[in-house]
Amino acid sequence: MTAFVLVPGSFTGGWIWQEVADRLRASGAEVYPVTLTGAGDRRRLAGAGTDLETHIEDLTQLIDHVDAPEVVIVGHDYGIHPVLGAAGRRPERISRIVYLDTGLPQDGVPALALVPDHELRDRLLDPAEPTGDDWRIPPPSPDGWQIWGSTAGLPAEALSKLSRLAAPQPRATLTRPLRLTGAVSGLPTTGVLCTANGSTIARVEAMVGFGDPRFKALTEPGVTFFELDTGHWPMLSAPDELTRVLLAAAAGEGHRVGARSGEQPSHLRPFLLDVAERPRVRTGRVDLHLPEAEHPCPAVLLVHGGPIPAATRPTPRDWPSLVGYARFAAALGAVGAIVDHRLHDLADYGRAAEDVAEAVELVRADRRVDGERIALWFFSGGGLLAADWLAAPPPWLRCVAATYPVLGPLPNWGSMDPRFRPSAAVGSAGGLPIVVTRVGLEAPAIAATVEEFLAAAADCKADVEVIDVPNAHHGFETLDRIDEARDAVDRAVRAVVGHLQG
Repeated sequence: MTAFVLVPGSFTGGWIWQEVADRLRASGAEVYPVTLTGAGDRRRLAGAGTDLETHIEDLTQLIDHVDAPEVVIVGHDYGIHPVLGAAGRRPERISRIVYLDTGLPQDGVPALALVPDHELRDRLLDPAEPTGDDWRIPPPSPDGWQIWGSTAGLPAEALSKLSRLAAPQPRATLTRPLRLTGAVSGLPTTGVLCTANGSTIARVEAMVGFGDPRFKALTEPGVTFFELDTGHWPMLSAPDELTRVLLAAAAGEGHRVGARSGEQPSHLRPFLLDVAERPRVRTGRVDLHLPEAEHPCPAVLLVHGGPIPAATRPTPRDWPSLVGYARFAAALGAVGAIVDHRLHDLADYGRAAEDVAEAVELVRADRRVDGERIALWFFSGGGLLAADWLAAPPPWLRCVAATYPVLGPLPNWGSMDPRFRPSAAVGSAGGLPIVVTRVGLEAPAIAATVEEFLAAAADCKADVEVIDVPNAHHGFETLDRIDEARDAVDRAVRAVVGHLQG
């Protein structure tokens, strides 16, 4: 007999699991939907001293009273923090921990560190002692849940119920650091990723490939993953699908992450086109791949995506895909430039924008470059950095390109500086040519930002060329060695360089 302990996230209680709990019980499992102290119908039990330790004790006591020999404990959102705390105290009782659309808590770090809205984080992590009712955080307004996660797939009545039954979250539950024990690291785990909230298995595999030490544990044999094509509250938007996933997770099923022995990470595999090597000059954060020419040539500056861990090696300017694009541009008579900008965290977009602007000036000032003919080409999460250039295109900017771009903040990124919204900026682009490469097998949350941008571009009659690659994935240049992918790269490079030569 398996018992499922279902732990809710911020502002919610055991009521949120009702539909999933009913389905799990129908399968023959024991089910314990948890209402933590201060949540749901236990909100009156909370006080200024209610913190993460209170919730860990809630779960520890519950586990002690479960008779089933196997306990699968599920943590949604904030709920994973007390789950890990309790599992560390009763590891012998836990058969699997399920991370339901949540981040990876670190020892000594509070739950609030995983909240994507950095302004909210900074405000709530203020060291000043809370006074009066400040010891609790009011729940979101009916139209404010998006700050905490995507509401995609939620029926109107479910969203209304979420708002109606939400309770204030005791502030100290989010600000008290989590203390992990070594016992937790040996327990089997499953990650359930909600793709409409911006999380995908492909993204996890990419982070593992970047060498981020925080993700190394995800390659262990006892770790599995599932995806759900819905938003951040799947227990309300997709209860049938979530139930099936939880039962499969309890059985040890799911996708396993990690490259096969000797296999390179996807971003380091060879470029899909054979492009001749060109002379390369490295200055600061910028590499220039030079064409065969005795006169100044136009230039294409390639801007990588992210966030990418700061310790990633090699850095993006040595990745086969970007080097391949730069060499291809050089073969067509343009300088192919690549910048290593510092987008290491969602809060780094401002710094990355400064790095790109500095790289532009460096490239334009180079004696081998015609500074009046420049194109900027943005990839993946670097797409948000295009907004500055669309909002006020200088006369020397002849083209902006974007390949499998993120063109708006993803749902699990929280609120961001409105400066980085290409959909709002494109209305000021005038006649600037824009080349967008759109992949058909894109993550739903990213695809939605592209469609929003294209709709805004159509409304203002911007000059946009869309190159579709229906059977290609995000990062297809080293993943999809198919003719339509090769054709798309060829067409995109020739289009961008063509705008520089016209």
